[in-house]
Amino acid sequence: MTNPLPTGSTIGILGGGQLGRMLSVAAARLGLRTHIFEPGANPPAGDVAHAVTTAPYEDATALTAFANSVDVITYEFENIPTQALDVLEAITPVFPGREALRVSQDRLTEKDFLNDLGLTTAPYKAVDTAEDLDTALTQIGMSAILKTRRFGYDGKGQARISAPQEAAQALSDMAGSPAILEGFVDFSHEVSVIAARGLDGSVAAFDPGENVHKDGILRTTTVPARLSSAQRSDAVLLAARILNALNYVGVMGVELFVTPKGLIVNEIAPRVHNSGHWTQNGCAIDQFEQHIRAVAGWPLGDGQRHTDVVMENLIGDDMDRVPDLAAEPGCALHLYGKAEVKPGRKMGHVNRIQKA
Repeated sequence: MTNPLPTGSTIGILGGGQLGRMLSVAAARLGLRTHIFEPGANPPAGDVAHAVTTAPYEDATALTAFANSVDVITYEFENIPTQALDVLEAITPVFPGREALRVSQDRLTEKDFLNDLGLTTAPYKAVDTAEDLDTALTQIGMSAILKTRRFGYDGKGQARISAPQEAAQALSDMAGSPAILEGFVDFSHEVSVIAARGLDGSVAAFDPGENVHKDGILRTTTVPARLSSAQRSDAVLLAARILNALNYVGVMGVELFVTPKGLIVNEIAPRVHNSGHWTQNGCAIDQFEQHIRAVAGWPLGDGQRHTDVVMENLIGDDMDRVPDLAAEPGCALHLYGKAEVKPGRKMGHVNRIQKA
C-alpha cells in the first residue's frame, strides 16, 4: 500500500474490545469504515463498526472473506495466532507488521530485542525448569517476579518471589508455560510514551504520562508526568528508536521506569494503549485517530497537548459512580458498552481536565 486510503475505505480490525471500539469511532470521524473480526459475540466495537465478523482465528474461510472485504488490517491486541496472520497477509496489508508482533508476543524475545538496541531493561533470565529458576534467582536475586513469556496482561501470569520458599509455588503458578524471571527495579514512578510512525517513516509522540497501577491494572495516568526536560526528551527519542528499528506503522505504547540511573524500559505494546486514553481530551488528534492515520497512509497529526489531564480507569463496580461522574465539571466520560460488570474488568474511563 503506497497511496493514502480515500474516504469510504474500510479498515479491518482484529479484536472487538474497547480499543477496537475507539479506533472505529476515530475512523468514522475521518470518513473511513471499520470491519471488526472477533471470536466473541456482541463485542463492544460492534456497536460502532460498519461490519462485524464473528468467527474464531482458526477459521481460514472467515479470515479470507474478512481480508477480501477490507483495504488494510490492524489490531487491538498483540496475541494474534501466527496461522491467522499467514492467511490475512497473503491478501491484505497488516499494520503494524509481523516483526512487532513477534517481538512483543514473547517477553524474553522483547527483552532481548530491547537490549540489542542498547536500551536498558530489568535484569532477566529464561526459566523453563526448577533448576533454571534456582540459577536465575542466584544471579538476579531473591527480590524478583516470575512471568509467563506469553499471554500475560493486567497482572495475570505473574508471581512475586521474595523468599526461597516462594519459588516452587511461583513456578507452579506458571502451569508449565515457558517463563521469564525479572529482577525488581528501584524506580520512583512509571511513565509511558505513546508514539506513532507513519508509512513514510515520520514519527510523532505524545507527551509522556505518569502511571499508577493497583492489583496489576492501570488505575490512573497523569499528564504531564514528573520528568525533567532531559528525561522527557530521552523518553521520546527512546520510543522513536524502537519504532524505527521495527519499521513500525501505527501507534505503540512504551512503558518506562524512572530511576536515578536513567530510564528503564518495562515493556512495549504494538497498539493503542490504555495509558494514552488521556489524548482524547488533551490533544486535537488523539492516539486512536493517530493510529488510523498511520495505517491508512495519511499524514500523522499534531499530537501536541493543549491541556493537562488525569485519566482514571473505571473498573468493575466503579460503574456505580457513573451518575456522579456524569455531573462532575471538567470530567469527560468514555464508557465501553460492556453488558456485564465484573471485578477487575475495564468498563470505561474518565478524563479529568485540569484547570490552571
